[in-house]
Amino acid sequence: MADPRELDVVLMGVTGFTGGLTADYLARHAPSGLRWGLAGRDPGRLTAVRDRLAAVDPALSGLPLLHADATDPASLADLASRTRVVITTVGPYLLHGEALVAACAAAGTDYVDLTGEPEFVDRSYVAHHATAQRTGARLVHSCGFDSIPYDLGAYFTVPLLPSGVPITLRGVVRVGGSVSGGTLHSFVTAASRPRQAKQAARDRRAAEPRPEGRSSRARAGRPHRDPLLGYWLIPLPTIDPLVVARSGAALDGYGPEFRYSHFAGTRTLRWAAGGSAAAVGIGVAAQVRPLRSLLIGRVQAGEGPDEARRGRSWFTVDLVAEAGGRTVHTRVSGGDPGYGETAKMLAESAMCLALDENPAIAGQVTTAVAMGDALLARLQAAGLRFEVVPAAA
Repeated sequence: MADPRELDVVLMGVTGFTGGLTADYLARHAPSGLRWGLAGRDPGRLTAVRDRLAAVDPALSGLPLLHADATDPASLADLASRTRVVITTVGPYLLHGEALVAACAAAGTDYVDLTGEPEFVDRSYVAHHATAQRTGARLVHSCGFDSIPYDLGAYFTVPLLPSGVPITLRGVVRVGGSVSGGTLHSFVTAASRPRQAKQAARDRRAAEPRPEGRSSRARAGRPHRDPLLGYWLIPLPTIDPLVVARSGAALDGYGPEFRYSHFAGTRTLRWAAGGSAAAVGIGVAAQVRPLRSLLIGRVQAGEGPDEARRGRSWFTVDLVAEAGGRTVHTRVSGGDPGYGETAKMLAESAMCLALDENPAIAGQVTTAVAMGDALLARLQAAGLRFEVVPAAA
């Protein structure tokens, strides 16, 4: 039967910095048979992006351009009805994201984004998970540096452990790179709403079923020095441990009891203390409107570093797992985390949903649950490294 949708993938947010990089990645790496297009509210700016892409590949001069406005539900419903997968980089998602999730859930259209905003993800689950299950849509949040390296890093690590026993896993991230303007805006917006975030989390817990006979949780860590890695560890209260724990709850292979803790790693105690103080300071400042505006104004959404600086950027995520008396150390690593690798992860996630054989599942799910082996293979082929670190002699 002919596919009733005219397109496989549509990217919304291409006039922003990360959205533009995602479009560049698709222009260079999408297979020739992929039917993809660009969406936004300004035809002139969309045409300018298409002209830039056509300079890379002249065949893209006819790339479809679709009208879509985050404030116009009718335009989003039309967009969702015309494609199999929607990618969006339009944040902060708490302000601009819900209507597109609703449109995709209603149309049975797969959806991927870059959000690191727990409140948005929790509200999305409560409002749209059941609809997506009914229509067959896969709603997959956090398909960039939040939270693929940790989610798929855990997915890569767990099969190396004894089966059927409790697993304790810690992830330790180190980066050399810039924070995007969109990421900063999303973080500050989320940090300014602690009461609303707690209520959204409570609402989700009340609606979300728990696995029978098993448990999977994110566990708050404490600052300490890691004896295996040699780093000082700072707990990171990001969305990432929540995502990993949700994969652990959904996948039986994570054992009867799965616990995940999430940290930033530094080589010296001084940097650890400074990092903790900075995080607390930003969180406090986000509660005060003038300070929040000052923080957001430091880096504009849609801005980012030049290609040379991105080329010098890097990240590593060390994952240390303990189960049944055995310790396994793995590592995920790559280049520029906030921009280049994020664009790669987002684009490959969308192509994975559109083109690959994936688990038969629907609803709001994590990357490990929705795509698992297929996405892991794609990212490895695209240059992200997932490796086992040999034990020290």
